[in-house]
Amino acid sequence: MALLGCGVVGTEVVRLLRDQADDLAARVGAPLELAGIAVRRPDRVRQGVDPALLTTDAHALVTRDDVDIVIEVIGGIEPARTLLLEAMKSGKSVITANKALLAEDGATLFAAAREYGADLYYEASVAGAIPLLRPLRESLVGDHVHRVLGIVNGTTNYILDQMDTHGAGFNEALQEAQALGYAEADPTADVEGFDAAAKAAILAQLAFHTPVTAADVHREGITEVTSADVAGAKAMDSVVKLLAICERVPSDDGRNGRGVSVRVYPAMIPRSHPLASVREAYNAVFVEAESAGSLMFYGAGAGGAPTASAVLGDLVAVARNLVGGASGPVEVTYARLPVLPMGETVTRYYIQLDVADQAGVLATVAEEFARHGVSIQAVRQVGFGDDAQLVVVTHRAPDAALSATVRGLRGLDIVREVSSVMRVEADE
Repeated sequence: MALLGCGVVGTEVVRLLRDQADDLAARVGAPLELAGIAVRRPDRVRQGVDPALLTTDAHALVTRDDVDIVIEVIGGIEPARTLLLEAMKSGKSVITANKALLAEDGATLFAAAREYGADLYYEASVAGAIPLLRPLRESLVGDHVHRVLGIVNGTTNYILDQMDTHGAGFNEALQEAQALGYAEADPTADVEGFDAAAKAAILAQLAFHTPVTAADVHREGITEVTSADVAGAKAMDSVVKLLAICERVPSDDGRNGRGVSVRVYPAMIPRSHPLASVREAYNAVFVEAESAGSLMFYGAGAGGAPTASAVLGDLVAVARNLVGGASGPVEVTYARLPVLPMGETVTRYYIQLDVADQAGVLATVAEEFARHGVSIQAVRQVGFGDDAQLVVVTHRAPDAALSATVRGLRGLDIVREVSSVMRVEADE
């Protein structure tokens, strides 16, 4: 086999291949031999890695006749895409942890796998060590999945958890996450939701058998989440989490899917919800299916060792296929359901308003909600006089109507500021 990339994850893959060589050979039915490792800087010291295996010629490595399997952990779009396509064209099976590539151009990889009869496995691309994609690809393939909901980014979960449990501000929690190695020096991909959006696209494509890319996912990060938002959630006995939500939206007759909704954003969930207890950098995902009911997957969602564990799981499966002359599952997107715009998504809002201390404020605010067809579930006043604030929680409504309501509230003379707006995700 060939390994592309030897950073944190790649080094762990090499270690596991070395330390578990006998067990892996027994499980596969044949020894697993690492033929070479493609890297950009071969002079860099890598603990436990034989320098004789290193090469800078990745193309030559993936097309070698003595290579049957290519493992890619370099990330990014190029050169990963070209190398994986060349590998499959050369008759190799492929294992990748590359969520960005799968979310942007997975269709090309899946088509190449079908054309060249190659296995394409990618469990490590979502939720680290948690076995999540294979159940969707195989165990639940005979079921009808309605919804996938979860926490799929450990960095943001750690930050929000620190804000909730220790009262930290966003910047303070981010700096702590960076010091612990949970967040990169440039945390943009995590805190702005790009990482979670890529994973949501992969999950939606598998769950609903329909093409979904990262560009189709409505994405909001956590950089605008304030201590006041977290305090507001606490007052509702709730907690703020960055959620990835993939839903099949039924048609009016309830028989077919009208489309799918795929979105990532911070939202309030009740502390009674199992996701509320997911602490620090852990991940957890719910899958709701027609026959199987509700399933929860929980565990370490990132890090070298957990991700390498998922890679090795795929490696054993692919190697067994090669030894037995079989092949793995091929992705099918027969449903081709449209991805619905965010404005059509039905959700709920938590809205906090700084309002003028005068008669008729509540009636005026309620009238603005009614004008957009949004029903109020609960309203309460916080403070008095110049410090008066109204907190409004809505019933479920189309996001477009809720957004229009917020715009209307900002235009009212009696509203000094719309100080907080956050979605609420839980059954009413």
